[in-house]
Amino acid sequence: MSFTVAIVGRPNVGKSTLFNRLVGKKLALVDDTPGVTRDRRPGDARLMGLNFTIIDTAGLEEADEESLQGRMRAQTEAAIDEADLSLFVVDAKTGLTPVDKDLAEMLRRRGKPVVLVANKSEARGSDGGFYDAFTLGLGEPTPISAEHGQGMLDLRDAIVEAIGKDRAYPPKEDVAETNVDVRHELEEDEDYEPEYDDTKPLRVAIVGRPNAGKSTLINRFLGEDRLLTGPEAGITRDSISVEWDWRGRTIKMFDTAGMRRKAKVIEKLEKLSVADTLRAIRFAELVVIVFDATIPFEKQDLHIVDLVLREGRAAVLAFNKWDMIEDQQAVLADLREKTDRLLPQARGIRAVPISGQTGRGLDKLMQSIIDTDKVWNKRISTAKLNRWLEQQQVQHPPPAVSGRRLKLKYMTQVKARPPAFMISCTRSDALPESYTRYLINSLRVDFDMPSVPIRIHYREKENPFEGKKRRT
Repeated sequence: MSFTVAIVGRPNVGKSTLFNRLVGKKLALVDDTPGVTRDRRPGDARLMGLNFTIIDTAGLEEADEESLQGRMRAQTEAAIDEADLSLFVVDAKTGLTPVDKDLAEMLRRRGKPVVLVANKSEARGSDGGFYDAFTLGLGEPTPISAEHGQGMLDLRDAIVEAIGKDRAYPPKEDVAETNVDVRHELEEDEDYEPEYDDTKPLRVAIVGRPNAGKSTLINRFLGEDRLLTGPEAGITRDSISVEWDWRGRTIKMFDTAGMRRKAKVIEKLEKLSVADTLRAIRFAELVVIVFDATIPFEKQDLHIVDLVLREGRAAVLAFNKWDMIEDQQAVLADLREKTDRLLPQARGIRAVPISGQTGRGLDKLMQSIIDTDKVWNKRISTAKLNRWLEQQQVQHPPPAVSGRRLKLKYMTQVKARPPAFMISCTRSDALPESYTRYLINSLRVDFDMPSVPIRIHYREKENPFEGKKRRT
């Protein structure tokens, strides 16, 4: 049985730096600006043979419950209640503050194990802050440097002592040996089409402009206030992942920072947030692009859709805040017309009106996500593709170049996710882009592949006699 550890402390003591050190990746945003972290972020930590779940939290400050800082504090307190152990991080370089003493008292009232961590202990003049930490009454502080990786062995020993050796190192389960070969080797079959695996976990990124309601939507899916929300734009900074089950299937959703126009992104921290959002898009299999139904199809909305499709991701549009629309039938018809007109590169893209506040349309949105993922993973047999290619050339022959008509000889699907096809042909360099668009649009219609990016590559068979002189 594993255990969970929450990293807590006031702002700017190095909690996210320690989190990144323990998970072995730069998952959390780190900046000199206080209060970068706002939501609680879980991760899988490994510390010298010790494996546990770690939760990064927002810096604790005294604030009104209704303010943004107050809501951040509530998220941190929820992480402390969820965890089995807290790492209370103080800054040995700057010393203790009244906030540190208040937090120490709060942790004592919780009655759970606490490991006091004196970060930045490598700095000159940090001895005073280290010895001052004894006054908190939480035992001997563990001096570390999260940035440089110093003191990690002492931190591991302190965690084991606090949580207990039996809990820290649970016995491994016996696994029966087997000689069964689980590999499945498929012979080449032109009629082979693999079935869609509806048991595999699905990674979904939620993206959109600031204040479109992305975090509220995920909270409604989870049925709890897991992510920080509020009327302020740009609350989310990190890409936070959460897991839940929908009809027996594991869904891993990524909440992301709102993406503004590039010209407006000036501050370093916002640039880091946007970069984190782009990483979430590349890691996801499907992307839900959240539009504000009250002001849809802003220029930035179109840029985000185009970005997602160029990355090769499957996409679904969610028109949020539908509960604020009065004449819903007229607005819905207008949105459908604008979707077809303004997003021709995403012909047939699924668009669902929803309300993250009330929960309306969420089942329909999830069904659209699953249906689109099926198309994104779709594979078409080579036999079907070549019969289709022959029919297309009869209905709409390729153009002639220098009096000789181009010929498309053979077609096969080289990959899925997104679907990509290779066509063997003559003079591939002379084939116009318009004919490729014709083939892609026909593929969408004939094989029921709406909304996902489709790639077509051409391969020209080399002429073995090219470059040789003709005999006289």
